[in-house]
Amino acid sequence: MFLIDANVLIAAKNLYYPLDRIPQFWEWLIEMGEADKIKIPREIHDEISERDNPLGDWARDSITKDALLLMEDPDPAFVQRVVKQGYDGDNPQFNDSELEKIGRDAFIISYALADAKRVIVTKEVSRPNRRMGNRHIPDACNDCGVSWCSDWEMYTSLDFNLRR
Repeated sequence: MFLIDANVLIAAKNLYYPLDRIPQFWEWLIEMGEADKIKIPREIHDEISERDNPLGDWARDSITKDALLLMEDPDPAFVQRVVKQGYDGDNPQFNDSELEKIGRDAFIISYALADAKRVIVTKEVSRPNRRMGNRHIPDACNDCGVSWCSDWEMYTSLDFNLRR
């Protein structure tokens, strides 16, 4: 199962698949959600749905939520593990400001820790020299032993195309 980061959906809406121009993409996401191939953790869904724009409207729609929302709560032990292992949370300089920079990233990674078959999908790229709250999802995933990929890799893996 692929767990989608907010930046994947934001970039899709803004750059590649505008909701009003290419609805097939958004319908495909719902189909993949209904098939349990793609899910959006609640924390990421909240980030998207709080926006007052077409993406927020799409995310708040009951059909979208029913299909794509990952219906589980984060395991606090996994979240803590992600913060410590993936974001240098045991560093004496790690403080509330650093924790704020991480935002909801630790949660999405924690859901993948809960099930080794899950893969995080993100637009972020590896920047292994960054530390603490400035780390990117791929590097935190690598440090926690969690699989990740780009959105394009997910589209290929799930055979997304517009010729359907």
